[in-house]
Amino acid sequence: MEFRHLGRSGLVISEISYGNWITHGSQVEEDAARACVKAALDEGITTFDTADVYAGTRAEEVLGRALQGVRRESLEIFTKVYWPTGSGRNDRGLSRKHIMESINGSLRRLQTDYVDLYQAHRYDVETPLEETLRAFDDVVRQGKALYIGVSEWPADKIAAALKLADEMGLDRIISNQPQYSMLWRVIEGEVVPLCEEEGVGQIVWSPIAQGILTGKYLPGQPAPEGSRATDESGGGDFIKRMMSDELLTRVQELKPVAADLGLSMAQFAVAWVLQNSNVSSAIIGASRPEQVRDNVKAAGVKLDADVLKKVDDILGPVIESDPALTTTNTPKKRP
Repeated sequence: MEFRHLGRSGLVISEISYGNWITHGSQVEEDAARACVKAALDEGITTFDTADVYAGTRAEEVLGRALQGVRRESLEIFTKVYWPTGSGRNDRGLSRKHIMESINGSLRRLQTDYVDLYQAHRYDVETPLEETLRAFDDVVRQGKALYIGVSEWPADKIAAALKLADEMGLDRIISNQPQYSMLWRVIEGEVVPLCEEEGVGQIVWSPIAQGILTGKYLPGQPAPEGSRATDESGGGDFIKRMMSDELLTRVQELKPVAADLGLSMAQFAVAWVLQNSNVSSAIIGASRPEQVRDNVKAAGVKLDADVLKKVDDILGPVIESDPALTTTNTPKKRP
C-alpha cells in the first residue's frame, strides 16, 4: 500500500480506501462484509469511509463491529452527514441541530470516540453556511472529529466555505469527496484547480464506475446475474445511464491496454484516478474479499502519458467532463 497526505493537511491516509456504500447492511450479508474489511486490513488499507445514511444507518454499525479489536490509532475512519436518518423535520440537512445529533449517532454506531474526518454529504441550501461551518468547527473542538470535509460540493461552494472559514477563524475543510473515473471527469475543469490552489484533497468514489470499467458488462447482452446492475436496492438504478452499447463497446476496447500493462481492468481504472495529483485516495467497495485483493494492486502504479492518451482516444465521445455537472448533485431543497 502507498500513502498520501489528505490535501495540505498533516493527515496521511492510504491511497486506496475502503467504502461501504450500497454493500454493508444492504447488498451483502454481515459475514461477507467482515471478510471484506479483514481483506482490506490485510492488504494495508487503513482508511475506511462510510456515511450515516448508508443502508439506513446499518452500514456504520456493520463497519464499527468489523473494526473492533483493531488499534484505533492505526485507522482513519470517515463518515458523513446530510441525508435523512429519521422521519423528523430536523433529521436531515446541515443545521447545527442535525450535525450535533448526527455525529453522536455516528460515533455510537461506529463504536469509537471520534472520527478522523467528518464530511458534509451535500451542500444544504436551506442552512446558512456560517451555521454549518460553526457547527462543524464545534464538533472538532469537542474532539468528536479531527478534520472536516465535504462531498460532491461544486467549486463555488467550496470556495465560499474556505473564504468564510478564514474570515471567521474556523477550521477549514481539507477534502472533497466527488465521483471521479475515466468516464466521469466533471471535477477536472473547476473543482480540481481550486482545490489544488487551496490545499483541498479529493477522496474519489466510484473509480470503477460502479463496475462498468471492469468490462464485465457486454454490449447487447443482459447484465451478469448478481452484478451491481441487477441490484434492486439502488445500485442498478445508479448505473443505468452508463449501460449504452456505445459506452460498453468502448470500455471493451480498454482490455488490451490493461493487459499490456499486466493489470486487470479494475486495477487499471483505480490506477487511472490515482494519476491525478489532487486525488488523495480512491474509494473501493467490494462484496467479496477477492475484489479487495485485486483492486489494491493499483496502489503505486504509474501510467505513462501515452497510456493516458490511449484511454482518452478510446473513450472520447463517452467521457463526461462538463464542469456544470458538478452542480447536479446539489439538492435544490432538503430531501
